[in-house]
Amino acid sequence: MSRLLCLILLSLGLAQSAVAEESGDRVSAYLTQKFGIAKEKAEKISDAVQSAASKYSLPPALLLAIISIESRFKEKAKGANGATGLMQVVPSAHRGLLRNVKDLTEPTANIEVGSAILYGYMRSANGDMNAALKSYGGSQAYAQKVSLRAGDFANVAPHPGLAKQSNAQADTCDARVSARCADTFGNRTSALAAPSARETGSNEAAPGAQTSAALAAPSN
Repeated sequence: MSRLLCLILLSLGLAQSAVAEESGDRVSAYLTQKFGIAKEKAEKISDAVQSAASKYSLPPALLLAIISIESRFKEKAKGANGATGLMQVVPSAHRGLLRNVKDLTEPTANIEVGSAILYGYMRSANGDMNAALKSYGGSQAYAQKVSLRAGDFANVAPHPGLAKQSNAQADTCDARVSARCADTFGNRTSALAAPSARETGSNEAAPGAQTSAALAAPSN
């Protein structure tokens, strides 16, 4: 019975992965149609958003909304205070998160760091996403703008909400086979799992957006 349960969970994980892949296809097609982004670039952005959203348990539509507002999907965008790339990351405010980043204009790296920043603000605000967005953009008006814009992406990039579900399902495995089940289930669906957290952010503040202290980012 326990083995059957693990097989069911594994099948569910594979099905969820297929859903995520289909969602990624919809996102890239939407970016190409709506913003005129080349197909290859749109696919890269979509993959990076899906990966970061899963890793940090953030809605993909919210990350896409931030990118559209911050840079309109222009990876070389530059802003005030050195804000760089798709999510307009401010390097001086987040040196701790940039130690291993060679090129902040590279879409995957930029979205990873930007998502880690937002995740840290959310943890500091005890899960309050509105407060996290306010910290990210510097104002309540910005938070409201992102929330509204996220609605434009909600249909093509729904939030799967799989992390907690997967963890709860894994906990039901019989103790006699828990190690085997966790290994099987975890290896196939690790991208869906919620990350463990540790404090890695910088306490340095810079003018404008992204100035909150002590960000929490998942351990590698």
